[in-house]
Amino acid sequence: MTSHSDAPLGVFDSGLGGLTVVRALRRRCPAEDIVYLGDTARVPYGTRSPETVVRYALGCARVLIGRGVKAIVVACNTVSAVAIDMLRVELDLPVLGVILPGARAAVAASRGATIGVLGTAGTIASGAYPRAVASLSTRTEVAGQAAPLLVSLAEEGWLEGEVPRLVARRYLEPLIGAGARSIVLGCTHFPLLRAAIEAETASLAGGPLPIVDSASATAEEVASFLAERGLATSRSTPGGLSLLVTDLPKSFATVAARFLGEPVVADGAVRSSTQAGAAVRSPTQVGEDAAGHSSPFSAQGVDVEQIDL
Repeated sequence: MTSHSDAPLGVFDSGLGGLTVVRALRRRCPAEDIVYLGDTARVPYGTRSPETVVRYALGCARVLIGRGVKAIVVACNTVSAVAIDMLRVELDLPVLGVILPGARAAVAASRGATIGVLGTAGTIASGAYPRAVASLSTRTEVAGQAAPLLVSLAEEGWLEGEVPRLVARRYLEPLIGAGARSIVLGCTHFPLLRAAIEAETASLAGGPLPIVDSASATAEEVASFLAERGLATSRSTPGGLSLLVTDLPKSFATVAARFLGEPVVADGAVRSSTQAGAAVRSPTQVGEDAAGHSSPFSAQGVDVEQIDL
C-alpha cells in the first residue's frame, strides 16, 4: 500500500508555462511523482477577471485531488496572485504558489534595492509581488512591468536573436529606469528567455544584475516544505511524471518539450484513467535536460492524457 508521503505532487497552470516549474521540481526533488495539469483549452488566465481565475483554479485543483495528490503547487503567477487564498480555504491539503518564493529570493538578491518584476498583465495588476515583498521587507520597493509579448515569444520558440532582445529591452527599460537592481521572472514562460533578459538587463544597467527565476525558487521551497511536514517520498528511485491537458493542439509536443526539457509523446489519443494512473510510474533512465542539467528521467518521452473540466 502506498503511504501518503509517496503520493504524487499535483502541479497546475493555465497552460504549459508551468512545466518550467515541473522541470525545476524534477531537478530538486527527483524521486517525487508529479501529476501536471495544463488548462490548455482556456489559456491564457492573465487577461481573465479574478472571479474567472478563481473558478478555473478550483476546477483544476479538484481534478488533481481526484488523482490522489498530497499537495498542490500552483505553477501559475496569475493564479498565485489572485486565487491562492481561496484555494487554501476551499481545499483540504497544502497549496503552495510561486509568488512568495520568488519574492523571497528577490529580497535576498536585491539587498534593499528596488526589485523589478516582469509578469503578465494580471499578475502585475494584482499587486501580488509588492504585497509579498512588503511582508518580507518594508524597505524594499517593487516596480512591475507587464510583458505579454515575451509569453508569445516563449511559446513560439523564438528565444534568440534580435527580436527577443529588442522586446526584452522594451519591457526592461522602465524597470531599470525605476532603479531596479534585480529582475524577477514573474511568469513561468520567462525562464526560456533568460539569456535575452540577462543580456539586455546588463546592457541597460551597465553591468549584470541578479535574475530571479521563481520556478527554481519555488522548487526549493517545495522541497523544504515536504521535508518539514514529513511529506517527502521515501523512495530513492526517479519519480514519474503524468501530463494532463484540457486541449491537445498539434504543436503540443514541441512546445511542452521546450518548457519541460524532456521529450513529450502526444499522438492525440485520449487515454483511460487506468492508463493515466500507470503513467505516473513511467520507466526512466539517466539523460540530460535542455538546460544541460543531469536528468534521471525518461528519454522515451512523457505520455499525455487529454481530459475535460
